[in-house]
Amino acid sequence: MNWRKLNNVLHRDLGYLAAGLTLVYAISGVALNHRHQWNPSWKLVVEERTFAPVPVSDRETMAAALVERLGLPGPPKSSFRSAPHLVELFYEGWSVKADATAGTATIERPRGRFALREMNFLHLNEPKGLWTWAADVYAVVLALLAVTGLFVLKGKNGLAGRGKWLAGLGVLLPILALFLLLWRPGDSGPRGEGEGNGGGRHRGEGRTEAGPER
Repeated sequence: MNWRKLNNVLHRDLGYLAAGLTLVYAISGVALNHRHQWNPSWKLVVEERTFAPVPVSDRETMAAALVERLGLPGPPKSSFRSAPHLVELFYEGWSVKADATAGTATIERPRGRFALREMNFLHLNEPKGLWTWAADVYAVVLALLAVTGLFVLKGKNGLAGRGKWLAGLGVLLPILALFLLLWRPGDSGPRGEGEGNGGGRHRGEGRTEAGPER
């Protein structure tokens, strides 16, 4: 078996191995790219309920009555009353807003987006531990796929032909993007974490030893 045939076999088998996880990272990657427009992992579910009106009294008594009439899972972690008849109950991660005299309540709960929540969970390495090693192995597999992919074909469609131009373009794109996004005329270095945005201030300039910000 010559080296090219071995390369192609390795590229093929690694491609099969990485296919499922690549789809997970690709789909969640697109979702995470738009975090400034939406929450890719959670959505807010709003439920409207009605109940028998609760007389206006002190906040604790009204809160206890609302828990009973709405069938809520025990006392809230905290409560707030913005008006004599408007009571808000706060639970772990969700809340209830009730109009005691009108007998109406709005329950707001976060709910994980189907499949996306789990994909983002893996993509962001939230499990840590063993999953960190699995993600590292996957990164190595992707690197091997990239390298072996360069030598799958030969001739005019291989690296010696059109391949070198496409591979070069793939390397040039992130470099060009970094240059356009991080550098500006007059900067002393890349723009990031305060450097380059304030006229090229040097590290340590203007700092005080007042301790961490609070």
